Amino acid sequence: MKPYGKKMIAPIVISCLVIGHCVVYGVLILTQEMPFILKIIGAVIAAALIGTMIFVLLERIKEIRKGEEDDLSQY
Repeated sequence: MKPYGKKMIAPIVISCLVIGHCVVYGVLILTQEMPFILKIIGAVIAAALIGTMIFVLLERIKEIRKGEEDDLSQY
């Protein structure tokens, strides 16, 4: 395993858990009896959260690979 491999485990696991939660939320919204527009809004919110989580995960992986342990050092 690469030297930064262990540092990537936590962000990946947390991201997978959050994405899984959003997928379940989206599926539950789509299967409920409610107006179609509310189903679409709920699904769009879930998809936006999933997309954001993937983007943040990829940014964190880039930071880890560049050796930035603490991103607070940028401020």
